Amino acid sequence: MSYKQSDYNTYRNYESMSTINPVNGIMSEVSPDFNFGNAVINEHHMPVVPVRNIVLFPFITVPLSVTDPEVLDVLNLAHKNQEAVITLTTMSNVDNITTKDLCRVGVICVVARIMEMPDGSYTAFMVAANRARATKIYSKENGFFASVKYLPETMPTEEDMELAAILSSVNDSFTEILGLFSEDETKELRYALAQFSSPFKMLNFIICNSPISLEDKQKLLEESDIKKRGSMLLQMLDTAYQMLQLKVDIQERTREDLTRQQRDQFLQQQLRAIKEELGDNPEESDEAELSSRAEKMMWSEEIKTHFDKELRKLGRFMASTPEYGIQYTYLNTLLSLPWDKKKDSTIDLDHVEKILNRDHFGLDKIKDRILEQVAVMKLRGDMKAPILCLYGPPGVGKTSLGKSVAEALGRDYARISLGGLHDEAEIRGHRRTYIGAMPGRIIAALEKTESNNPVIVLDEIDKISKDIKGDPSAALLEVLDPEQNSRFHDNYIDIDYNLSDVLFIATANTLDTISDPLLDRMELIEVSGYIVEEKIEIAKRHLLPKALSDLGFEPEDVKIQDDGLRFIIERYTRESGVRQLDKTIRRLLRRLARKKATSIPMPESIGIAEVKEILGKELHLRELYEGNDYVGVVTGLAWTAAGGEILFIESSLSKGKGEKLTLTGNLGDVMKESATIALQYVRAHAVELGIEDSKFTEYNVHVHVPEGAVPKDGPSAGITMVTSLVSAFTGRKVREKLAMTGEMTLRGKVLPVGGIKEKILAAKRSGITDIVLSAENRRDLEEIESTYLNGINFHYVNNITEVIDYSVLKD
Repeated sequence: MSYKQSDYNTYRNYESMSTINPVNGIMSEVSPDFNFGNAVINEHHMPVVPVRNIVLFPFITVPLSVTDPEVLDVLNLAHKNQEAVITLTTMSNVDNITTKDLCRVGVICVVARIMEMPDGSYTAFMVAANRARATKIYSKENGFFASVKYLPETMPTEEDMELAAILSSVNDSFTEILGLFSEDETKELRYALAQFSSPFKMLNFIICNSPISLEDKQKLLEESDIKKRGSMLLQMLDTAYQMLQLKVDIQERTREDLTRQQRDQFLQQQLRAIKEELGDNPEESDEAELSSRAEKMMWSEEIKTHFDKELRKLGRFMASTPEYGIQYTYLNTLLSLPWDKKKDSTIDLDHVEKILNRDHFGLDKIKDRILEQVAVMKLRGDMKAPILCLYGPPGVGKTSLGKSVAEALGRDYARISLGGLHDEAEIRGHRRTYIGAMPGRIIAALEKTESNNPVIVLDEIDKISKDIKGDPSAALLEVLDPEQNSRFHDNYIDIDYNLSDVLFIATANTLDTISDPLLDRMELIEVSGYIVEEKIEIAKRHLLPKALSDLGFEPEDVKIQDDGLRFIIERYTRESGVRQLDKTIRRLLRRLARKKATSIPMPESIGIAEVKEILGKELHLRELYEGNDYVGVVTGLAWTAAGGEILFIESSLSKGKGEKLTLTGNLGDVMKESATIALQYVRAHAVELGIEDSKFTEYNVHVHVPEGAVPKDGPSAGITMVTSLVSAFTGRKVREKLAMTGEMTLRGKVLPVGGIKEKILAAKRSGITDIVLSAENRRDLEEIESTYLNGINFHYVNNITEVIDYSVLKD
């Protein structure tokens, strides 16, 4: 491509410009028929026409779609008065633009024609002239106005062959870009490009129609040097061509898959049409069914609006597509939830207490707390109350308490096992964007119970874990907060659900693994283990009758005496609850069932001898009191998960330098500290205790707690260790049939300890008649039934001196 000086002259002469061909509406060169001579050009007060998504260039006619009434008024007035305007591009997307949103370099134009389009909009054909800079822009009631200054073009010389090469390359690059599109898409552009006689006008035309950004086009407009403008455009076209070529390659690779999908879709549409002709359209029947069910639902306007929207979305899917099944399942879930469906129940406290006593023996404190909760519910008329958390060892009836509460209240019951849960979506549900998405366990439990006010037991809440999928315990914070759960958000149903009418009861074995915020939302109730006497009653009232029924016996076929049950509990089980006891009773009955099935006579009554014969070797040996024949041996009381036990603290002295304290018996850190404190106290009060100082330098001390395979820990053996050491150093025996428990400070003060009820029963079983306790433990005995205390004398002490004076015998 070459250019002549006449091209330069034509480019400079804006009076030779003409309008666009209204047939094709493409930006085109202005022909010599149009005359600017009559245009009114006011450089100090020129109307501004803001334009979006386009940058106008000199000597190009451009059709502008006008939607703003104010801009339309400006164009109509300018067209009527044959007044020149300046078009300034805005990069902002806001509706109400200001002077700051307008670029400062634009093009002076004349409005050639304004046409009303069939859709009611307007198109203005703008004939562009010279570039100009708006030195000042100001706003008035009828639009924007500007003071403008013409910007001259820096034209090359006629001999500049570099410019010719640049313009030729621009033309070639633009033609290559057009080649990436179909001929029908670029037909009008190719025709318009061939009509240009001036290479400079062609350059501006290519800029206007190139696939480059609006910002780049504005940069090209602001460039005055024609050669530099061409070089910049050439680089931009090369980049655009590479991007378009990459897109074409990607489309070619995916076209085969798209074609297959389109073919399947077409066949599905044909199949759908055939079914409609046969009167068999499953989609319409599904929609009709869902719509009919929705009409019977008693839900809020918010939920109804949401459901109707999702139902309309179902109609846009074909029944054979996966999306249809996902959407149908979602709508069916919404209809299955008991939004306002509550199970009627009348709260009768006497009935509740009767059911709790029928199903559970003992647990008086827990029953009282549940009755208090139920009483509050009756007075308030709602379920907003602290969430109960029953914690204690396995097998004590925590989960079954929840089921009894549901029956007593006449509510539905659901149990959610949280053991091993590590995905937050199990609580909040999965988002429907995932394949196989489903609601969380809370919503699923409500769907199963079909009522909005069930009793839900959150079982094993202490065994929740967390990983990269989230922390389920954090999601439970909303569920268990009465102030928040009225608008619980499940990710699957994607609409708030009211959980305030649900009675949640959580269970746990330990509180150590539960987060503090979660603990703060629950009221903690300890469910301690059963004592032997309680286990005997539980076995007689619940375990044995149920086992007889399950194994095919009649109630009168087998009778187990109380001493037989006690022997089973003490020698074949070691637990806080009754789960192992139930298994052992069933094992005994299965062996009797074999005898009955083979017509072998069964014992009429089962006592200790029969239990030994049927169950065989005893699994556990109970500690018995061993007397006071040895100095340095004192009986202590301990609490374990299986109940109370007695243990022996043994102290002995051996020749040495007195620098060594040996501790054996698999002791924990706390128990080792108790032994150290005990020895230090004895040394510090040796004179008061009648111990010679030389013994501490001539003898080493060894403290042992028998049954070394069993781990032992806790502070309650403090006073027992002091008594044992004093007996060993003084050579004086300890009072007969005496046991003790209590923590001791370095000053000798005796502190209270826990598990008193279990310890007392262990002492009673072992033949102990006297127990030494901290005076502060007196209140614990007041809560224990008197039948468990008969036959035992209690000695309350405040300091270790009182313990020694009573426990260690005189010479």
